[in-house]
Order: sequence, then C-alpha cells, then structure tokens
Amino acid sequence: MSSYDQDRQKKRRITQEGGYVDTSKPTAFFRPLSGREWTISVALPGSVLSTCRRDDQRTSLVSHIARALAVFGVDEIVIFDDSPADSRPTNVDPSGYTGDVDPCGYVDHLLQYMEMPPFMRRTLLPLHPNLKAAGLMASLDIPSHPHHTDWLPYCEGVTTSGATADGTGTLVDVGRKDPITISTDVPPKTRITLQIDENDPTRAEPVDPAAPRTEMGYYWGYAVRRCSSLAAVFEECSYDGGYDLSIGTSERGMPVSEAFPEKKLREFSRFNHLLVVFGGPRGIEYAAENDPALQELGITRGRTKELFDRWVNILPGQGSRTIRTDEALFIGLSGLRRIWELKG
Repeated sequence: MSSYDQDRQKKRRITQEGGYVDTSKPTAFFRPLSGREWTISVALPGSVLSTCRRDDQRTSLVSHIARALAVFGVDEIVIFDDSPADSRPTNVDPSGYTGDVDPCGYVDHLLQYMEMPPFMRRTLLPLHPNLKAAGLMASLDIPSHPHHTDWLPYCEGVTTSGATADGTGTLVDVGRKDPITISTDVPPKTRITLQIDENDPTRAEPVDPAAPRTEMGYYWGYAVRRCSSLAAVFEECSYDGGYDLSIGTSERGMPVSEAFPEKKLREFSRFNHLLVVFGGPRGIEYAAENDPALQELGITRGRTKELFDRWVNILPGQGSRTIRTDEALFIGLSGLRRIWELKG
C-alpha cells in the first residue's frame, strides 16, 4: 500500500450508522436554506488597539476580529470612536501608517481589506503602510471569495478596461481564468456584485450587493461603517427603521441565560436588524462618558445600559482579569447565536 493510500486510510472514520466517511477534506461549507432580510450587526471601538504595542499585534487582532465576523455570519461591522474629543488627531496623513495615531481608521482599513476578495485587492487597494503585515492575516474563506471547487449563482467582480467581443458592455474580472461580460457600461476599477447567467456562465448582470443574502441566503461578507461616537452607531444606522434589537455587553450586565430565557427566545428572534455592541478595554461606559450627545441626554457611566434592549455579561466568573475584545467576539456571539438560530 502506498503512503498516499495509507494516509487516506487513516483519515477514514466510521459514522454512527456504521458507514465510512472521508475526513481528508472539510465538509462544513455554508449551505443557504432560503433568502433572508434580517441582519446581524456588531459595533466595537477603535480602542481595541490600545493594548497593542507593535504593528504585528495590531494586524493579528484585526485578523481575529474579521474571522469572528465571518464565522458567525455578521453582515455589518461598525467602528466607533470612544476616545475623548480633545485627544483625537486633527490632521492624519491618509498615506501614512495610522495604527498608532488613528486606530478607527486603521481597523476600518484592514477590515475592508480582509472582506475584499483576494484577486481584486491589488487593483482596488493600493500598497499602503497599514498593509505591510497583511500577508500574515488569516483568510476569511467566505462564499464571496472565489474557490475553484465552488460554483455559485453570484460572484464579486472588478470591472476592467478591456474590450468585449462585440464591442458593447463591460468585461469584469471575477477571479477566474476568463473575464465575464455584462451588458451595461461601468467605469474600470469598480467593484460590483454579479448574478451569473444560468445558460451562459460567461455572461452576468449586476445586482444589489445584498442580493445573494436576500434572494438566496448566502453569507456575502460584511459592510464596514465608521462612526465618530457611540450615539452615531444608532443615529446613522443604514437600515430602514434602525436596529430593533440592541444588546450591550458588560461585566456589569446579566448572564445571557437570564437576559434571554429559553421561554422567550422565540419572541426575541423576531428581530429584523440585530445590533451587538462590544466595548474596549475600559468598557462601553467609557464610550458613553466621551460622547457629548449622550452627555446631553444624561446617559453617563451608570446609565449606559439604558441605550440597549438588553445589557449582558457574556462570561460571568471569568478566570482572567480581562477578556480582550477579539476574544469577547467569539465568546459573545457563541452565546447569543441561539437568538437568530431560531430563524432557520
């Protein structure tokens, strides 16, 4: 028996029914059931970088955040500034490194880089000091990132300046050997979402970026939004009607099991747009303290929980003195996931 066959034999496992299953390749690919209009949003402050002293630490932290967003299918990530207004930089050079002077801009930049399909990054995101360690960041491996073993009815593409066969329309690079043709004229270097023609895979038409999610239920990455304050997270919400279920996380909150008891889960799962807010090393209360709009409303440290429908402690009795925000994302979304699991 060859070494390859021996290796394959080791990777065979017996299922509960007594049959064999090949475990040499991952099988937990995302399989949508139906389209969905509801969304999940996460908000966190730029101060998550305050515990990092080197660029590789900052890059690694943002990479962990992006992985959490992808793993749990988060549709929107909001980066808000929780620092005192008088301490914020006034003149930031956008062409220079910003990890130590403009943390919100740095996190925004790297999260957008990671969400973008790899084949179009060189075209749409020029070389930048913020990205010098980007090669160390983990792959998101989400449906909107092309894979040679997958065929999906949708794809992401970037328009090119090349001429089509008949001289009309636009050629779009979708990360495959050959570009795809669309009938509309779109300027070069524009990112668009496409729906592939079922009868001709070399042709497609542009659709709304949310169409893969709303029409067929595919997780299609996250949108990045930047806000100047905690209040702006709510005030500048891009969804009609705003967030109808908001959750704040704090060590002073109640356990998830008490905030969302089993008998009321079905009621909470009726949300349209869910928002989960995480704090930095000094908590969400610190953001409220430095927010003039909330100060005017009398919402200061002890009253910060009034901003939210639920104020939860994601891990009571933690062993470590602190939980880093990137760790809190995995812990918190794991505990809260049962709310939207009921939606199917």
